[in-house]
Amino acid sequence: MMSHDPVELVPYDPQWPHAFRRIRDKLLLLLPQALSIDHIGSTSISGMTAKPLIDIDIVLPGLGHIEAATDVLLAEGYEPRGNRYDDEVWAFLSRGLVPRERVYLCPAGNGTHRNRLAFRDHLIGHPEAAAEYAALKRRLAGEFRMDGDGYTAHKREFVDAIVARELADDR
Repeated sequence: MMSHDPVELVPYDPQWPHAFRRIRDKLLLLLPQALSIDHIGSTSISGMTAKPLIDIDIVLPGLGHIEAATDVLLAEGYEPRGNRYDDEVWAFLSRGLVPRERVYLCPAGNGTHRNRLAFRDHLIGHPEAAAEYAALKRRLAGEFRMDGDGYTAHKREFVDAIVARELADDR
């Protein structure tokens, strides 16, 4: 499915970590049952070119907590974006806030959340991989300017290879 918003990448903004902490503090008040609230995605990696969007995983104790947390996010004006990745990850988007926020509700032990942390941590610890990923993102943003799904899909092979390496190292 083609997105209607262009894929916009911007240089790293040193205010992104501060924005995340502010958002995290707000979400902790709204969702005190959260086990963790993690900054994920490119804005969590110092120096990384990124969409100006703070991606956040909220880990809840289990699936039974998703419905109540969804109600809270909807009441706060987040737009539901559905169950993503076929892995019990529910996405929500804020449009009126700056920077925009994309929030994901994940049950504890969720594989997508584990993979995101592994990828983020690898790029933070390996600047050469981060530079390679930034170059890939810039190329794909040019190719898929009006197709956010295509942009994301074509990053998948790179991301999956890093995650597989990280998870194999953890064994």
